[in-house]
Amino acid sequence: MYGGGNTFEKITATKLEDEDPILLQEFEEKIAKGGKIEPQDWMPALYRKQLTRMIEQHAHSEIIGALPEGTWITRAPGFRRKRAILAKVQDEIGHAQLLYSAAETLGKTREAMINDLVTGKSKYSNIFNYPAYTWADAAVIAWLVDAAAIVNQTANAKGSYGPYSRALDRICIEESFHLKYGHDAVVYLATGTDMQRQMVQEALNRWWKPLMHFFGPPDKQSKHTEILMRWKVKMGTNDEMRNQFMDMYVPKIWELGLDIPDAELGKDEETGIWSFADPDWEEFKRVINGDGPLNKERLAVRKAVENNSEWIRKAILSPESKYVVPLA
Repeated sequence: MYGGGNTFEKITATKLEDEDPILLQEFEEKIAKGGKIEPQDWMPALYRKQLTRMIEQHAHSEIIGALPEGTWITRAPGFRRKRAILAKVQDEIGHAQLLYSAAETLGKTREAMINDLVTGKSKYSNIFNYPAYTWADAAVIAWLVDAAAIVNQTANAKGSYGPYSRALDRICIEESFHLKYGHDAVVYLATGTDMQRQMVQEALNRWWKPLMHFFGPPDKQSKHTEILMRWKVKMGTNDEMRNQFMDMYVPKIWELGLDIPDAELGKDEETGIWSFADPDWEEFKRVINGDGPLNKERLAVRKAVENNSEWIRKAILSPESKYVVPLA
């Protein structure tokens, strides 16, 4: 297995035109026939690099994504809701572990991935850098953010890399329960008192733009889309996934009597394409580059966890040594 650091960087720096044309042809033919690429198989460096980046960022998103909901575990209304959100957060952390394991099969160590996360080198989904002010925010996250994730993940579960596909199969099953839990919480608020309806409407207003950002910039701004689609690293373009999400969930939002904060929102019935206002892609770029509402706070929490648990990792990895448990 390739380690982190310089070895991995050298491997991923290879250009596509430098690859063995016969091996590349065999690789592409296997994918075209619906075959799965496994860790021991030959693969182009660009495939390895882009797939590592995608799975690693997905894993980071699961870890960081647990933070805005995690703050509501003790504040959720009633024991039933507390128990449900606790189980959901636990699932999300488990998803991250599955994904880190899948990414490791491509040659990058888990330690290198975590280090790249806490130092800000590696990215995660923009949407988790926004605050969850009220219980309604947590409900909207559990329903619509998880719904957006399922749209992406169910498609990519049919992708070409075996370990990632198998991880996504399991993750999507659990995410479907998360979505039902979130939908139940939103319906409860949307059909409740005037104050509850106002609370969930305000939460939807806050999260709609980050939801439009969730699928990434328009296809015309995305690099490598064509080849990643051909290699089945991505099973749908950003615009296709965003349109599918809107097709499935905009009607459900309207059914609850909630307003979507976009005066330009509409669907062309002939093409099936939704139109919407520009969600401010400059903000998307700022947040992905670290200048969002809670970027620094999210990474600070993750750094603290890594620092505080270092002695545990050392004790497990080197049981023959004696470690003193640090005092709180």
